[in-house]
Amino acid sequence: MDKREIKIRIEKLREQIEDLRYRYHVLDDPKVTDDIYESLTRELKALEDQYPEFKDANSPTNRVAGKPLDKFVKVKHNVRMVSLNDVFSKEELEAWEKRVKKLLSPSAKVEYFCELKLDGLSVSLIYKNGVFVQGSTRGDGLVGEDITQNLRTIQSIPLKLRAPYPEYVEVRGEGIMSKKVLRELNAKYEKEGKPLLANTRNAAAGSLRQLDPKLAAERRLEFFAWDIAQIRNPNIEIRNHSDKHRLLRELGFKVDAHEMKCADLGCVEKFIDEIGNIRADLPYGTDGVVVSVDDLSLQDRLGIVGKAPRYMAAFKYPAERATTVIKEVIWNVGRTGVLTPVAIFEPTLVAGSTVAKATLHNLDMIKEKDIRIGDTAVIQKAGDVIPEVVEVLPKMRTGKEKPIKVPEKCPVCEGRVERRESRTISHSTDSYLIKVNEHNKSAHKNLIQEPNKKPQLLSVAYYCTNPQCPAKNRRFLQHFVNVLEIYTVGPKILDRFQEEGLISDAADLFTLKKEDIEGMERFGEKSAENIINSIKGHREVSLARFINALGILHVGEQTAEDLAEHFGSLEKLMDASLDEINSIENVGDVVAKSVYDHFHTKENLKFIQKLMKNGVRVQPYKLQATSYKLKGKTFVITGTLDSMSRDEAKKKIKEFGGKVTESVSKNTSYVVVGSDPGSKYDKAMKLGVPILDEKQFLELLK
Repeated sequence: MDKREIKIRIEKLREQIEDLRYRYHVLDDPKVTDDIYESLTRELKALEDQYPEFKDANSPTNRVAGKPLDKFVKVKHNVRMVSLNDVFSKEELEAWEKRVKKLLSPSAKVEYFCELKLDGLSVSLIYKNGVFVQGSTRGDGLVGEDITQNLRTIQSIPLKLRAPYPEYVEVRGEGIMSKKVLRELNAKYEKEGKPLLANTRNAAAGSLRQLDPKLAAERRLEFFAWDIAQIRNPNIEIRNHSDKHRLLRELGFKVDAHEMKCADLGCVEKFIDEIGNIRADLPYGTDGVVVSVDDLSLQDRLGIVGKAPRYMAAFKYPAERATTVIKEVIWNVGRTGVLTPVAIFEPTLVAGSTVAKATLHNLDMIKEKDIRIGDTAVIQKAGDVIPEVVEVLPKMRTGKEKPIKVPEKCPVCEGRVERRESRTISHSTDSYLIKVNEHNKSAHKNLIQEPNKKPQLLSVAYYCTNPQCPAKNRRFLQHFVNVLEIYTVGPKILDRFQEEGLISDAADLFTLKKEDIEGMERFGEKSAENIINSIKGHREVSLARFINALGILHVGEQTAEDLAEHFGSLEKLMDASLDEINSIENVGDVVAKSVYDHFHTKENLKFIQKLMKNGVRVQPYKLQATSYKLKGKTFVITGTLDSMSRDEAKKKIKEFGGKVTESVSKNTSYVVVGSDPGSKYDKAMKLGVPILDEKQFLELLK
């Protein structure tokens, strides 16, 4: 064959392979066999390798391509990826319909569209001129992460749309793992001695957040489209949400067949019942039905409140339940000082993963459900995600059960605990909705409606009154993880951990387990594993870094280094007298007193002991010097160096026995100046301190 014939052959192969992919992965055509598909793909790859001038980025052979990423890039969504308001009963669904109709004119014809709420990871796909160019996660709805490489590995995602296609379209849908694939992978992993996947939801989310697309490809995910967020094409008219589903199928996407257009809510409720009867037998996980007002013009009138559209609701089926025994109740302290009771129970498998703790919310709930230590409890995952105690079984009691008491002292700092009542006023009847579900029935008893006034919610909670309580110091928590360089745990994740009752202080981070995190919303198996591995990897910490992490007033990185070098061990520093601390060069009266007071304050000592108990190991100080040619010399670095970072320059100076300080004084030996130096350069000039440019500094290190 000549090159013209080769090119035609390659194009024909691509068309045939694409047709087979569509028939097999989208239409589920059983006539398509792997043998034919793989044979044609092998031939195409061989021709592309032999004739690289005919290669195409969107060829079927390039689905798994690219090197592993170092990190995911953030992507801003042009149209927000919304969350849905959940309803847990038909009464709540009917209340939702009343609110919808109240906001529309009486003449508006409201019809509904029902579809499954699939249990996976919501993603956005962007196509330009029919070609897949970018895919991203939901993230916080406004900003997600670019996971294009991983999404390309999903065979049911078309790399090119079927004609005729719009010039631009953003498709949204769910990346999922089938129950069959989960079983097959877990059987394989068990033989290989690898950790098993918890459930299809976490497995899908974790797979799509792999940095290496080859790992994502191994998980054999599927994609179901359920919405079109943006479209640019004057010739395509879409009036209803159901029209979007029709168009998605025409463009070549896999759309779940379990859907129904309904003229009234009775039809919707019948569809919900039908799905409820077959849900367990479906090949993929689903935890509910999404109900939408079908008419897009009515959707526009109803609009969005906060993060959720008024025109959609997610009906959630009752969660899978299990029984366990409550071993103890611990009290975690939130960043506002509120005490939250957390039940610790025997590790129990529920909804596909093992759970060992659940928040009890507050004392009102404990009294409402008469929960006691030692009780046999019924637990479930709210929304199949967050563990909660539904009820206890009083007939299982032996008489040894103990009532749950609020501690008189804060469990973190031993400060005084006080009871506070507060009333929350609703500013909008639309947003004031207390869901009728198991975990907040007690809220209705505390609902106060005074004549001619907005409804109020009376809440009773217990608070630590100590303003210096470590658990309340959010900034300290962030400082601690930053200094220890636990970069997988950022401020928002720390906030979530505190809000969910997983941690009270930094020491609790070292007790976390993967199953504590992976069940939380927006946390998958892989992200939970990364967080736990990162925390474990930072249990051993140098003395200087540990001192800095404690957040002692007036003590920064350099002072922590000076203290570590002088005392050599944490024990010697904690036992040091005020005079001994004060005798250290560069440590003045104020700093010395702050250090001394810190290690003689009861709550600080308790926090350090808790860190040690939870597995943190502080390494004794070791002199890093490999030479003493700079011994007795003190350096200050300012500006940007070309050949190394400032941290690397500091390390070099210490290796040669020198010291690095942050401020210039008459005792400074040299100021090393890079490009764009700051005020330290001016001060050095004023004091007559010797100045080294980068070349002179490098000569000094030779």
